[in-house]
Amino acid sequence: MLITRVLFNRAPKADNFWKRRRVFKLTAHYRGRKRNCYSIAIKYLHRALVYVKKGRKLKKKDAIELWQQRISAGCRELGSSYEALVRGMARCQIALDKKTLANLAIWEPRTFKSLTQIAAAKLRQEPIKGLNDISPPPAGVITRGML
Repeated sequence: MLITRVLFNRAPKADNFWKRRRVFKLTAHYRGRKRNCYSIAIKYLHRALVYVKKGRKLKKKDAIELWQQRISAGCRELGSSYEALVRGMARCQIALDKKTLANLAIWEPRTFKSLTQIAAAKLRQEPIKGLNDISPPPAGVITRGML
């Protein structure tokens, strides 16, 4: 047996060592006693982890807002609105998420233009009150409602 009774008694709490080591690894970049003193380090570590959790939620929210702004800017360039695009795409059963639409608005303007034209044509066939400012029907676009 490698561990004798004497050696086992010399290190009574190994779990405590690893628990502290994990905390000190996470606080290694802090300054002063926040990094070396366990009771202070754990307090600042808990506080930092709370901010990290809040930051992850805010990052997702900011990304969604950015996508929506990019889509609405692309719609405004083409003389449409974000709401008209979303409603028209829903009626055509085109399921694209905001991230994909934002990327299309930036990097594939022709594809985005054709999507807005399809959505506008569908809304023209089945009008909604308050959406009279939609551009004329696109040439060469055929939807299910036209057949």
